[in-house]
Amino acid sequence: MAIVAFDTSFLIKLPKVTGKGSVDSRLAYLIATLDKNKDDIIIPTPALSEVLIGAGDAAPAYLDILNKTARIRIAPFGTRAAVEAAARHREAIDAGDKKEGAPNWDKVKYDRQIVAIAKVEGAERIYSEDADVARFGKASGMSVFRLADLESPPPKTPDLFDRLSPTDQTDAS
Repeated sequence: MAIVAFDTSFLIKLPKVTGKGSVDSRLAYLIATLDKNKDDIIIPTPALSEVLIGAGDAAPAYLDILNKTARIRIAPFGTRAAVEAAARHREAIDAGDKKEGAPNWDKVKYDRQIVAIAKVEGAERIYSEDADVARFGKASGMSVFRLADLESPPPKTPDLFDRLSPTDQTDAS
């Protein structure tokens, strides 16, 4: 059993948020694998906030789905995460670049909050398409995975019924 975190860029890929399309097969396989392994998925509240903004009228239903999913835990930006984020801010300021190369200070603060929550909740991995979240996650000792890093699901093993031609299937009934 492991603890992992999803940031906004992974949550937004779920069709329940947008109501459009289907889940990438690699993401669906990841979620199935995490569930099979009884791994917990942390959703930091700053990431959840961003997703709910994009969800529009579907936000309450989406939140309900997340709250009812056993392996998903919404994690707030509490005292421990605030201390962690502040320590990281101080380290960056002491190093002479509080934004650490990121273009926007507000985004840096948000991304550091996401990573701080994941870290204090015990996440060993963070799944993100965001370069800043990835950099901050690695600096905090977490493994970071992008969608392109995920394994594709194994090919479906054909069974007896897959080998039957359509005419064979109708004759069998």
